[in-house]
This record gives sequence, C-alpha cells and structure tokens, in this order.
Amino acid sequence: MDFLSALAAIVIIDLVLAGDNALVIALAARNLPKQLQRRAIVWGTVGAITVRATLTVGVLWLLAIPGLSLAGGALLAWIAYRLLAGDQQRKHQGIKPAAGFWAAMRTIVVADAVMGLDNVLGVAGAAHGDALLVALGLVISIPIVVWGSTLILHWLERFPALLYVGGAVLAWTAAKMIVSEPVVAQTLAHQPLLRLAIYVALIAGVLGAAALRNLRAATAD
Repeated sequence: MDFLSALAAIVIIDLVLAGDNALVIALAARNLPKQLQRRAIVWGTVGAITVRATLTVGVLWLLAIPGLSLAGGALLAWIAYRLLAGDQQRKHQGIKPAAGFWAAMRTIVVADAVMGLDNVLGVAGAAHGDALLVALGLVISIPIVVWGSTLILHWLERFPALLYVGGAVLAWTAAKMIVSEPVVAQTLAHQPLLRLAIYVALIAGVLGAAALRNLRAATAD
C-alpha cells in the first residue's frame, strides 16, 4: 500500500506539473514548421526527461544527508504555495520561440532542467528513496507530457480546483519529507497525533494561504 500510495502521489504530481512542460514546449516550438514541431516535442521531451532523471537521482542521494530531507520538505511546501498562488507563470516570460529544430530541443531541455525543481523534488520526496518508484514516475511522465499536457492545461483552465488537488499532494509530500527526517521521526515515534497534526497543519496552511492570496488579488482587480 505504501508503494501504491507513493506511486499515486507521483502520478498526480506529474499530472499537475505537466502544464509547465507544456508551456515550455509550446513556447520553444511554436515557430517551427508543422512537420518539425512533433519531432521537437517528442525528442525535446525525451532529452528533458533524461536530464530530469539524472537530477532526481542526485536529489535522492542528497536527501539521505542528515537535515536535507527537512529542508527539502520546507522548500517543497513553498513550491506548492507558489504553484497555487499563481506565481508559476512568471518564470516562462524569458522563453522565446526557437528558430530551428536543434535550437528548440536545446531550449526545451535547458529550460526544463532549470525550472524542473518542483517536479524533481516532488517525485524524489514521494518516492522516499525508492529508485524503482522514480523510474516508474519518469516512465509515466513521458506520455503525460508528450500527449496529455495540452489536455491537462485545458482541464486546469476549466476546473481550477484540480490545481488545489495537486497542491495538496505536494504539501502532503512536503510533510512526509519533514516527518521522515531522522531527528523529527525519532521525536514523533510515540506521538502519532502530533505527526498527524503536522500533516494537517502543513496541507491546510499551504492551501489556505494560497487561497487567501488569490482572493485578495481577485478583490484588488
């Protein structure tokens, strides 16, 4: 059950964050001839996934260092808040359409590597050190990005609440990373209610803070 729940979390993270990949690919490849756009999308995605796999394995190793799981959980909670608070779109402003096939591929791979911290950290946190889960998550993410990203963007635009589901999963993963830190885990070993309270407080805090910010922004407009 732990394996299946972790895999489900990875799939949801991939689904929600696939919008980022879709935007990068669309922006980089939109000026290419139609016959090259599909090739750029497929091979650019394969290159980006390869780079991301390397980064995820590196993050798995880093999270084994004492204290970094706690720090990674805190960072992932902040990423979840930024995702829900509407700040994600700003980071796409510097991506320009590429003039050729290889330029588009380079743009897709480099931009995805630079901006993929949320996905890498989320997958690594949900996998909790299991390389098989990481591999499955990466395999699942390829068709999601190549064939499903446009549909996912449409769903997110039509049903904004789906983004909060993804944000909740990221916040849950962040809490899991925090309570898995050896020092914290030892402290909470005989305090299941406190452990549960951390999960509830972090998820509710991220969702509530983001919803409040979005409400204030809508009121100001």
